[in-house]
Amino acid sequence: MEKAVNEGVHDQVRDGDGDGYGGARAGTADGAEGVWSGSWVAERLGVELIGDDRLTGLLGLALRRNPKRAHLLVSNVLGKHVPQSPSVVYGHGYELGRRVRELLGPDEARRAVVLGYAETATGLGHSVADGLGLAPYLHSTRRPVAGLDPAGGFEESHSHATSHLLLPEDPALLTGDGPLVLVDDEFSTGNTVLNTVRDLHERYPRRRYVVVALVDMRSAADAGRLEEFAREIGARVDLVAAASGTVRLPEGVLEKGQELVARYASESAAEGSSAGAAPSGPVAQFPAPLKGVAPGARGTARATPTDPHPDDNGTDPHATRIDLHWPAGLPDGGRHGFTPAHRERLEDALPAMARRLAEALPQEARRVHILGFEELMYAPLRLARELERTTGVEVRYSTTTRSPVLAVDDPGYAIRTRLTFPAHDDPADGPGERYAYNVAGAGFDAVVAVVDSAGDTPALHAPDGLLARLAAHTPRVLLAVIPSYAPERPSMLPEPLRGPAFSSYAPEEVGWLLQDLSDVTLEAPTEEREEAIQSGGAHYAESLPVEYQPSEEYQELFHAALEDSAARIAQAVGVVTETVLAERSPRPVLVSLARAGTPVGILMRRWAQHRHGLDLPHYAVSIVRGRGIDANALRWLAEHHDPRDVVFVDGWTGKGAITRELAQALEEFEKSDGITGFSSEIAVLADPGSCVRTYGTREDFLIPSACLNSTVSGLISRTVLRADLVGPHDFHGAKFYRELAGTDVSVTFLDAVSARFPEVADAACAQAKELLAADRSPTWEGWAAVERISEEYGIHDVNLVKPGVGETTRVMLRRVPWKVLARAGAGSDLDHVRLLAGQRGVPVEEVADLPYTCVGLIHPKYTRGATGADGKAVTV
Repeated sequence: MEKAVNEGVHDQVRDGDGDGYGGARAGTADGAEGVWSGSWVAERLGVELIGDDRLTGLLGLALRRNPKRAHLLVSNVLGKHVPQSPSVVYGHGYELGRRVRELLGPDEARRAVVLGYAETATGLGHSVADGLGLAPYLHSTRRPVAGLDPAGGFEESHSHATSHLLLPEDPALLTGDGPLVLVDDEFSTGNTVLNTVRDLHERYPRRRYVVVALVDMRSAADAGRLEEFAREIGARVDLVAAASGTVRLPEGVLEKGQELVARYASESAAEGSSAGAAPSGPVAQFPAPLKGVAPGARGTARATPTDPHPDDNGTDPHATRIDLHWPAGLPDGGRHGFTPAHRERLEDALPAMARRLAEALPQEARRVHILGFEELMYAPLRLARELERTTGVEVRYSTTTRSPVLAVDDPGYAIRTRLTFPAHDDPADGPGERYAYNVAGAGFDAVVAVVDSAGDTPALHAPDGLLARLAAHTPRVLLAVIPSYAPERPSMLPEPLRGPAFSSYAPEEVGWLLQDLSDVTLEAPTEEREEAIQSGGAHYAESLPVEYQPSEEYQELFHAALEDSAARIAQAVGVVTETVLAERSPRPVLVSLARAGTPVGILMRRWAQHRHGLDLPHYAVSIVRGRGIDANALRWLAEHHDPRDVVFVDGWTGKGAITRELAQALEEFEKSDGITGFSSEIAVLADPGSCVRTYGTREDFLIPSACLNSTVSGLISRTVLRADLVGPHDFHGAKFYRELAGTDVSVTFLDAVSARFPEVADAACAQAKELLAADRSPTWEGWAAVERISEEYGIHDVNLVKPGVGETTRVMLRRVPWKVLARAGAGSDLDHVRLLAGQRGVPVEEVADLPYTCVGLIHPKYTRGATGADGKAVTV
């Protein structure tokens, strides 16, 4: 069915009156014949519309109630502000999609994803996706969803409501390497598109983007920015538009526009219901029908409808409710993604839904308006088009909007009337006015308001609500409610993974809030991995380094270091555990940050058991620089424990990047889920960077668990976060390297340290008591030292400086090191670093007064492959 319908549209948009678009000519379909609906603004402000011949048919002008921009380009074919034939609206978007398909070719078109902008272009983007063919569709939204993490976001600088969210149910929708097609109603400065591409390219880089708009209205100054931006990100960016031109604005136009808006608004308020002015009250009233509307138009507002037709429950005297029988589970639009399969289901259901709509209309109705609701544009558009296609009724379509625009009853002005009513969907940004333009006084025999269930609230049915406003201007108001689509969320998150099935630790030692990716190949040699990150700005958590296999000599160093430092580590474990028990919670829930924090979390659990007889729960979760902590793991923890008892545990601090990452992630989680109580204060074994309050020591000494990778961490890899492997309801992933069991020393390390607990217990408790009475406020001395080193060595980027024994070891094992700075006189703590440096040909330079025992510097040659505090490629 979809193929037949789409081919019909394709034929239609090529027929008609010769301008390439079928149906009524856009500029005169519902206005005064021969009068351009931008002439009123042009004459008073000196604004000029310059471009090809179709511009004045596609666009009119109005005045904004917006301090950032005086004029508004009002599209006659978008279906937002101007009621228009739904076939014309859908046909324009569909034809643009066909042009994109021709531009891309069949192979790339099959791999494309279409992204539309809220709220104005959500329906246009849907229509473009239909024309493109098999492309899935997503539109931005200003309606957040609790528990659903944004896959991106951006700002629309000139808008009155700027913040956009991208909330796909399946984040993999944005991760492919096919073209991304971005659809907006107009392409003016290009800022919105550039903001979007910049944000998405950092997260999900791709080689090609296509920008689609009804009109390209960039100025000469803005015209070259798109090409320059494409060179900057190393991708191709194409532009497809139905028409092009520019708006010439005289000097002082913003001030003149604001004065004009203020004058007409005040005149309207003084005259009450004068024609030609935007009233200060909720309804624009007119003493006579507008010119150019169908015969029999009712242009005079009435206080009450002549035939109220209350709905079945009698609660609303203004509207009759229609049950469309919307297909169960079918999304109401592209807010969370709309796939080709969804499109097929909609095509199958449209004829029956349109029949129900037609049967509910008054028999005498000849002119009907379908009114959509803000971002809900596509479903009402398709219903309107199907009604137009299958009945003899003259159908017009538009939607309500957030945009405040002056209304003036003049044939040369694009916004003739305005209905004002309160927001009725409990918006995240709070209550406010909403508008329906050019509906009042347009002579409609019936108006069908189509809203989603989130908007079917008491405010919709209130005496000053939308339905009452509409009822004052038409004999019949109908209400069709489409179920708001809620992304599926599992009723229960999976239980933690435990050894021996996952990790070499005993099952009671730690529960891993991770998913097992052991069967997935994720490793690449260090240099190849660096090059892959460099070429596309890939995130470090999307792949794994090849696990370092220590030589016999290196293993001997590990065992020697363990023997030398076990007591010192045991004492630090005791100090940090006693501090947590005294200050944070008498029965804490230990949550280690995998994987460096996991051995420390197990040791803290063992100390609490040894010293206090406590059997503390312990879990390991993933935190990723630039992506935050695993939100599903937090949800699981909140379901099973009091968040106030959770204590996050890590091995050591360097610059403090993870400390900051955790604080930001928990703040965002609290806003998205409304779950409070988690503390961002990390407990660490060693805090040489002075980044936290809860620590065992601030000395920078060798923690043997830093010497190795998985073979001292339960044979578990570093955590992985990649959209094609980790869905919206999954824990982050990791691998269990069972094949390395022969060289595993994970339990050996734990047992060696635990064996020293009795001999250090008194000293640890005494030291903890001293620390509890002392000022332990973080000084961030480590960060200051790193900044100084970065400048002294000409690096000029702190992300390439990795301070401390643990971080230096990571540089040697995972990155491409440049040199190692060692504190003069550092002894056996650096034996393993010196051995690794010799194996890799990296110089070790002794430095006096170094605040850390050592510092690893990443090679500047591989700067673009280095991963910084945001987890992404770093440029210097």
